[in-house]
Amino acid sequence: MFPLSLSKQKMLKRFGFLLPFLSCLFFHVVTAGGEQLSNGGFSPETNPFTPKASLVRYWNKQIQNQSPGSAFLLSKASPLTAVASATFAKLASQNSLPDRLPDFCSAANLFCFPDLGPTLEKHSNDVKFSVYDQRNFTNYGTTRPGGADSFEKYSQNGNVVTDSFRRYSRDAAGHDDSFTGYADNSNVVDENFKSYGTSATGGSGEFKAYQSGVNNPTSRFTAYSDDGNGRAQTFKTYTHEGNAGPGQSFTSYGKNGNGAPNEFSSYGVSSNVIGSDFSNYGENANAANDTFKGYGGDGNVPRNNFKSYGASGNAAVDTFLNYRDKANVGDDTFSSYAKNSNSEKVGFVNYGKSFNPGSESFTGYGKGAEGNKIDFKTYTKNSTFKDYAKTGVEFARYNQSKLRDGKTVNKWVEPGKFFRESMLKEGMLIWMPDIKDKMPKRSFLPRSIVSKLPFSTSKIAEIKRLFHARDNSTMEGIITDAVTECERLPTVGETKRCVGSAEDMIDFATSVLGRSVVVRTTESVAGSKQKVMIGNVKGINGGNVTKSVSCHQSLYPYLLYYCHSVPKVRVYESDLLDPKSKAKINHGIAICHMDTSAWGASHGAFVSLGSKPGLIEVCHWIFENDMNWAIAD
Repeated sequence: MFPLSLSKQKMLKRFGFLLPFLSCLFFHVVTAGGEQLSNGGFSPETNPFTPKASLVRYWNKQIQNQSPGSAFLLSKASPLTAVASATFAKLASQNSLPDRLPDFCSAANLFCFPDLGPTLEKHSNDVKFSVYDQRNFTNYGTTRPGGADSFEKYSQNGNVVTDSFRRYSRDAAGHDDSFTGYADNSNVVDENFKSYGTSATGGSGEFKAYQSGVNNPTSRFTAYSDDGNGRAQTFKTYTHEGNAGPGQSFTSYGKNGNGAPNEFSSYGVSSNVIGSDFSNYGENANAANDTFKGYGGDGNVPRNNFKSYGASGNAAVDTFLNYRDKANVGDDTFSSYAKNSNSEKVGFVNYGKSFNPGSESFTGYGKGAEGNKIDFKTYTKNSTFKDYAKTGVEFARYNQSKLRDGKTVNKWVEPGKFFRESMLKEGMLIWMPDIKDKMPKRSFLPRSIVSKLPFSTSKIAEIKRLFHARDNSTMEGIITDAVTECERLPTVGETKRCVGSAEDMIDFATSVLGRSVVVRTTESVAGSKQKVMIGNVKGINGGNVTKSVSCHQSLYPYLLYYCHSVPKVRVYESDLLDPKSKAKINHGIAICHMDTSAWGASHGAFVSLGSKPGLIEVCHWIFENDMNWAIAD
């Protein structure tokens, strides 16, 4: 037997009296790797004072049925060391964590945007950037005469992407810029372009495949191409197939420009719940030529806001082709469009030719304009026009929006996301939705830290300071959305709580279900977006109607779950098989809501399954990293 080191001897002398207690308490211990430790407690390398060790003790104390702890739940525990946990808890109590945020985020495995410092490097020659990300460019290409710079595969396939371009190509002459594959297929993206191409003469800027396939896209263009002279800007495939981001904002785009053509091709097409804001677009411009092709088409609940678009412009041509074509619901606002302009030509072709009408409002459209040519072709009856130009406006075709039929509307309810209980039978083929977790990887915080952090709508300013969230930033939106949703009143029959520590989750689950519980999740993402065969099916608690607690992730800097319990559910676990080989590829957890009478008629489940509230039960899978708690059998 090896002799103990001096430090270990001191530890035993100080805490030795705890060993019998710890040995008894840790009869059932599950490690992060999933193995159950034998009687005797921790393995030699495990520190009993880490957050993970604390969670194991808490599990054994609170769960009465003595079922082994969940390796899955333990994997979400804070990775902080005992010393780091104590240090950051002290800083939290002193409101000093903002001063140590980078260290805190890294050590605790949090989702934080990095604080970018300026990069003032000069490039006198043409530069081609490949596979580039997470940088701050300041004064890049400023006063460049001619030449071309290109970015390829910029911030692609990233998890948390934040980039900043300031004074890019300002005062350049005949200089070309090209971005190919910018932030494509990334998760949470926050991009800032300030003073891009300002006061530039000639040349061109091009963005191809900008933020395509991004889960949470945000882009801000401020003073984009302002005071430019004959400089062309082109966006192709902008936010194509994006999902649920705060949106895009263009402020002072092309303002005071001269003869500058701007084109958006395929803007926000096939995106889901995306917003766009254009303010002072083309304001005071001379002979501008702006074209939007395929804007917001085929989108789901798009929100677009144009303010002071083309206001006080001279001899401009603004064209929208296929605006919101085949879109679903959503809201659009045009305020002061072409107001006080001179000899502008503004045209909409196929405006709002969508299914399931949303709301469109035009205020101050063409008001005070002189000699303008304004026309609409094929637009919907649900548009509201106020103070538009009394003369020179041509309405070619006036259509009433039609509700999309069941087959078409299903495009926005992913196949397999909802299904009937009768599908959970051995041998049935069922389409599996994409159950992959698309959120940034994060961990719970220890209760000793999270209990000291602000979390309420009245303390948004404090939370922003903590996580270095700027005003109107992506992080501000993420924080506000999560806290607001957590403070929302529960629906009829719902019991809910947001939890930022594993201990808080255990407390909520046991408060609803009692202390004899089991937590389950779907084993993996295998079978996603394809047909699978249902294998052996087991009904939890004998397949009877029961109570359960489901916990779903919310996007927030630390791991935050929205946990809730609704009455009258059945919970199932089932093997999922490859349809051809019949080999097991996954083990899924499904929950069936037997009472849907309080659900809204427009809920995706009824859109998908073709019924109404209260008439059918609705089932869905527990997605990757979500959890279901149920009373132990």
